[in-house]
Amino acid sequence: MRGFLALEDGTLFEGESFGAGGKKAGEIVFNTSMAGYQEILTDPSYRGQIVSMTYPLIGNYGVNPEDVESSRPRVEGFAVREYCDYPDNWRSRGTLADYLRESGVVAISEIDTRALTKHIRTAGAMRAVIAAGDCSPEELVREAREFPGLVGRDLVREVTCASAYRWEGEAGPKRFKVVAYDFGMKYNIARMLSRRGCDVRVVPAATSAREALSGDPDGVFLSNGPGDPAGVPHIVEEMRKLLDKKPIFGICFGHQILGLAFGARTFKLKFGHRGANQPVKDLATGKVQITAQNHGFCVDAGALGGAGVELTHVNLNDGTLEGMRHRELPIFSVQYHPEASPGPHDAGYLFGSFVELMQGRKKR
Repeated sequence: MRGFLALEDGTLFEGESFGAGGKKAGEIVFNTSMAGYQEILTDPSYRGQIVSMTYPLIGNYGVNPEDVESSRPRVEGFAVREYCDYPDNWRSRGTLADYLRESGVVAISEIDTRALTKHIRTAGAMRAVIAAGDCSPEELVREAREFPGLVGRDLVREVTCASAYRWEGEAGPKRFKVVAYDFGMKYNIARMLSRRGCDVRVVPAATSAREALSGDPDGVFLSNGPGDPAGVPHIVEEMRKLLDKKPIFGICFGHQILGLAFGARTFKLKFGHRGANQPVKDLATGKVQITAQNHGFCVDAGALGGAGVELTHVNLNDGTLEGMRHRELPIFSVQYHPEASPGPHDAGYLFGSFVELMQGRKKR
């Protein structure tokens, strides 16, 4: 079956469908990871986006029930250069194509993903439609232009949990109670917290500060998530009420929410940072970490100084803000993903830093 990817500027890529039928609209972005396509597909931060992989061969190790970061794929569509329909891996339980068809994800292969990536880097991430079957290219371009985009939209409500629940799975004693706001939280975040002795209670994004504090937790975690942080002012307002109450650790979308709560603003990056090979410099040590990232918005560091916040990490590719901490309050956050999955484990120590903050608060 033929497959199409049509961009709002009229650019059209034609290939072969290997996923579900139909068509979906979203923002077209690229991910530079060499592996981990199943984790990428199930990352809730990709809600509203069509993902193109820069690595040319995808599907070669199949899929399995362990390598997921949420209950199902969250991408709007998937584009690759070459799809492998005969996976060879001892953990494989099926093909990527079957997995995508069962999940209703439109996917295409045999397109020039290198040309697509270069186009996005030059023109910026843009609205697009991915389709399977016989379609009118002109009609697809028109539909891409009608897609509302991500700016100002609340996509968090589409991926957050319906009700609070306690994370189960990692054995061992639990010394700290953590309330984790689910803005689209990846499973591996809960695993990393649990393995460090945290009893994790995951709560919906709309949970009030008062309700979050009702169980007297030792700390509050703000997760990753999709879309524009400026599109959820109600969440920002509740986070402001938590700033001087408990130790807080934010990742990605949670980092952006903290930035807004501190009085800064956020802005949309030209094509974002997505992949498992993003270099970040720790300003305190001068060391460089290779990090996993997935975001299209960024905190503007300009207004943070007056809020008592100092910068801790910067992106070495474009100099944008990647980490911050409050000078007096036990609060810190990073724009990248220390839980990785997929990606390097350079930044996993940050979960230990959060535990140390909670331990210090307990002693006082």
